[in-house]
Amino acid sequence: MAITDLIPWKKNESSLTVQRRQEADPFLDIRNQMNRLFDDFFEQPFGLNSFFGEGSLAGEFSPQVDISETEKEIAISAELPGLKHEDISIALDHDILRISGEKKAEKEEKGKRFYKVERSYGSFHRAIPLPSEVDEDKIKAVFKRGVLKITLPKTKEIQEKTKHIPIKTG
Repeated sequence: MAITDLIPWKKNESSLTVQRRQEADPFLDIRNQMNRLFDDFFEQPFGLNSFFGEGSLAGEFSPQVDISETEKEIAISAELPGLKHEDISIALDHDILRISGEKKAEKEEKGKRFYKVERSYGSFHRAIPLPSEVDEDKIKAVFKRGVLKITLPKTKEIQEKTKHIPIKTG
């Protein structure tokens, strides 16, 4: 027995035959195609994900947040373009900092032969767990040019508990 006898195709043949399983019932095949069509629609309704980013729908708004920590404080920076400080709410609930707000925009144009109004709305809510105790009375928040900066000073007890460990070489 030669090794070529074990190969399911022959050297001089250029293509393989593809066998597909046929559904016994043509209505079952149509039903499966319709199910795939509905599944695709509900995963990407009207193909909106290509316009609004992966995993988001129209009207959703999720600001970018940067968090940094030093020995003395925790600093949080959130990008909130197009918002006013009146549209933003900040709350500290135990060890969770909550930033929420609503984005509203309305643009109206009038001309001799047209009238156009565009509106966009979106709300957001971010909950940021804090790793240590903060001094609630000294928290500062500044909103400038679409960027919210929150400074959360740590309590004296937490600052004193920080112990530096020396690193030895060799």
